[in-house]
Amino acid sequence: MGIRRLNHAVLYVRDVARSVAFYGDVLGFRPITEFPGAAFLRAPDSDNDHDLGLFQVGLDAPGQVAGGVGLYHLAWSVQTLAELAEFKRVLTEVGALVGASDHGVSKSLYAKDPDGVEFEVSWFVPRDKITQEMEQSGPPRPLDIDAEIAVWGIELVGAL
Repeated sequence: MGIRRLNHAVLYVRDVARSVAFYGDVLGFRPITEFPGAAFLRAPDSDNDHDLGLFQVGLDAPGQVAGGVGLYHLAWSVQTLAELAEFKRVLTEVGALVGASDHGVSKSLYAKDPDGVEFEVSWFVPRDKITQEMEQSGPPRPLDIDAEIAVWGIELVGAL
């Protein structure tokens, strides 16, 4: 037995329409199925039936407790550093970006949706280019996307 990949995630949200707009406008997800109080979205390059389910629980619903038990964040990957740089621009523009880290083998942006659910958008160094030094890079460092683009270029497709 073995897990192949995460097929989809489902989130409770305060307002489905607001969340559909956010995930569509900011990350490019598109609605596949919608009905009152729920929506199922697919990421632009996905072959899944859906990648994200959203269920409305109401405007007064409490949010996550920082440091409490539960989901910390969701993570999606992009193919190129050019895409990651564009996501940094868009996430910054909408005020959603909360962090950016260099993990050696991956380069990550962290953001929050309108309900405060954190998510990550990452680019992964191709497996055949990973060095032992990258694998043992220690704690995350601040991400400098321009420096990474200078090393890897804008067209190199990262690992999946």
